[in-house]
Amino acid sequence: MEQSVRTVVFADLTGSTGLFETAGNVAATQIVTRRMHALGRHLACAGGRVVKYLGDGVLVLFDDTVAAVQAAANMPEVVRELTHGETERAPLGIKTGVARGSIVEHGGDCYGDAVNVAARLSDRAQAGEILIGESVFDSLPDAMRLGCHSLDRISIKGKAEPLRVWRVDFSRTAETTLTTMLGFQELIDGPVSVQRIDIERLDQRIELHPDDGPLVIGRGDGVGFSIDDPRVSRRHARIEWTGGQCVFTDFSSNGSWVRFASASAPVALRRDTCTLYGDGEIGLGATPDDFTAPTLGFHVIDQR
Repeated sequence: MEQSVRTVVFADLTGSTGLFETAGNVAATQIVTRRMHALGRHLACAGGRVVKYLGDGVLVLFDDTVAAVQAAANMPEVVRELTHGETERAPLGIKTGVARGSIVEHGGDCYGDAVNVAARLSDRAQAGEILIGESVFDSLPDAMRLGCHSLDRISIKGKAEPLRVWRVDFSRTAETTLTTMLGFQELIDGPVSVQRIDIERLDQRIELHPDDGPLVIGRGDGVGFSIDDPRVSRRHARIEWTGGQCVFTDFSSNGSWVRFASASAPVALRRDTCTLYGDGEIGLGATPDDFTAPTLGFHVIDQR
């Protein structure tokens, strides 16, 4: 058994009961499963490790507390983007609990007080809310704490004493949606003057700035980054800046794999989306572990 200090994110869908009533068991199960796995991929792309899915919930471990809160802040937007009107009669939301502390990993699962607290905070949260514990709040930079509203002490099932809890409060910013999409980046760093991603493969190199528009990668004519390999689709993928983030979208038949420098395992994408950050590599049509795979290196840069 391995014991370590981690930040635990427990996210739970709201509205699923109504969805099962209006859409039926089969359709509702498909929708909920797609939502939860999309949220899991989103959290994994932000540096988390998905431990397990629990029906309409997901449990994820982070080393970086700031990254965990930022990723949680972006989840409502992820859910909204995936909806596209299919759940209008019973819209789905997300509520989240975040706690930090010592946990034990064993048999593919994790245990500990931080896991229990994150789950209980998620239970206490309302739709669209993120509740964080004291250890999480103490780990945030001062500017980011400005976006948190103290709920003082609240009783948590299983705890002898009430816990100090904060709500990540989107209403404290001038633009709720913008704050959600940026994940508090402007609160932490101030306005970003220049952003770009450097992409390279062999002797090819390109810089993509937010004003440049989407970059299409593929084997066909008219793409912005051409790769001549049979595993690469004609229009395999797209990289673009949107909402202050650099996003990779796979359109291919064979899939793509994104491996971040901070993660040991790649994130598998098949006609899906992942937010790029830091350094890493992208395998097109095959995992980057395959030395024959057409692989792109990337480096996301914020210049202030």
